[in-house]
Amino acid sequence: MLVLGLTGSAAMGKSTVSAMFAARGVAVFDADRAVHAHYRGAAAPFVEAAFPGTTADGAVDRDRLRARVLGDEPAMARLEAIVHPLVKREEERFLREARAGGRQIALLDVPLLFETGAEGEVHAVIVVSAPAEVQRARMLKRPGMTPDRLEAMLARQMPDAEKRRRAHFVIDTAGTLDATRAQVDEILRAVAAMAAGT
Repeated sequence: MLVLGLTGSAAMGKSTVSAMFAARGVAVFDADRAVHAHYRGAAAPFVEAAFPGTTADGAVDRDRLRARVLGDEPAMARLEAIVHPLVKREEERFLREARAGGRQIALLDVPLLFETGAEGEVHAVIVVSAPAEVQRARMLKRPGMTPDRLEAMLARQMPDAEKRRRAHFVIDTAGTLDATRAQVDEILRAVAAMAAGT
């Protein structure tokens, strides 16, 4: 089974691209979705113990948690030490099930793929990208987003240019959805032979 890694900085269109791969029959693991599920379950008591006052009704309040850890690297490291092992176990289970189900291609949608060193665990990396001004405009349309919060988020991520340099494939989402779909299809054609040999 060929394992692809999908990544990209905030507001580059990664979720849209991930959905396009899924629509074409690719098994997709969404790391962000796994994190959010753990915030409503297994991770919540550990997050509350590390960051008192960041949960409500047994679930992590993401706004409170974000306010507590964003821009505080030691706090972010503590949070990641709680959440990342839980997500990794989910990812490993997903891959086992995809292999057992006879899937030829699986895609790991991981926002911090490069930052966490996980690119070594996939056969090829796809980076979703767009010009900086497009990214900024998209981000600032999000509820609660401010220029300061945007800068703090971007400071934690590898620069887009470096991600593009390290990618096997780059999908530019600045154009139309049809143009993005065409790029997804082109990548799937390119990796079909690779998948057959894994």
